[in-house]
Amino acid sequence: MASEAKPADGAKPPTHELLSICKSLVAGGVAGGVSRTAVAPLERLKILLQVQNRQNIKYSGTIQGLKYIWKTEGFRGMFKGNGTNCARIVPNSAVKFFSYEQASKGILWLYQRQPGNEEAQLTPILRLGAGACAGIIAMSATYPMDMVRGRLTVQTEASPRQYRGIFHALSTVFREEGPRALYKGWLPSVIGVIPYVGLNFSVYESLKDWLVRSKPFGIAQDSELSVTTRLACGAAAGTVGQTVAYPLDVIRRRMQMVGWKDAASVVTGEGKSKIEYTGMVDTFRKTVQHEGFGALYKGLVPNSVKVVPSIAIAFVTYEMVKDILGVQMRISD
Repeated sequence: MASEAKPADGAKPPTHELLSICKSLVAGGVAGGVSRTAVAPLERLKILLQVQNRQNIKYSGTIQGLKYIWKTEGFRGMFKGNGTNCARIVPNSAVKFFSYEQASKGILWLYQRQPGNEEAQLTPILRLGAGACAGIIAMSATYPMDMVRGRLTVQTEASPRQYRGIFHALSTVFREEGPRALYKGWLPSVIGVIPYVGLNFSVYESLKDWLVRSKPFGIAQDSELSVTTRLACGAAAGTVGQTVAYPLDVIRRRMQMVGWKDAASVVTGEGKSKIEYTGMVDTFRKTVQHEGFGALYKGLVPNSVKVVPSIAIAFVTYEMVKDILGVQMRISD
């Protein structure tokens, strides 16, 4: 990806430029779908841990939580909401990777126009900025899907109200709660995505560049890194990004549950008092007040187990699919 961020010396033909865009979008979409499906049970457990009512704890940890889901809902319960998640993450990932490449080119072009920077290359800070731009664009473009995905993931067979699928959930929320409800939790999501996506791209690309340049332990051969090494770089990037941004992910999930009529019991607590939130700051304040600072990291363990391989798989899948599509396009030419 770093090589694609460099401005081209000459203008590309329109057809070649269109193929390049399609290649980036397809590779990003495939990367998102593969990486999320691989860790779907952990993704669902993370959300359940984040939003469950503190007076009616059903999920107390990663192993216990996965066992409980398997026991009460079976195999299908492990992947509940994954269809919605993939419907959201495929376009989200496609837009995110494509936006990162375009933002990298634009930011580098602006940076090189400064006196003395004519031969400059992307730095970790510039990559951080490009990743932040990509995260904001992708999150905003697909946020309503993320909002209803959270609710579909939380509901169980015993939930009073059943959303029948993505479009039913979208139409129901729109009709009963208004269009603004589809963007509940958008602000903390955007604030959180800036360090999360920004650090993911920055750490991954910078770490790869460093390994290629320094060649520690003979890891890089002929300026190429193995799949295993790239997976390790992606895992490091995912660990850093999600640890920094995780509290904001908890806040947005709780905000997304506000206004849900006949909400799932994991949210209401089987008839017990349900805390209502009026905004991002209020959600943060009440969460800390009633449950302590540790509540901001509820679900961190399953999320870490999920995010580390997920980010690694996404980066490597993206690069591999782009390479495959690149070869096929050259053959067809």
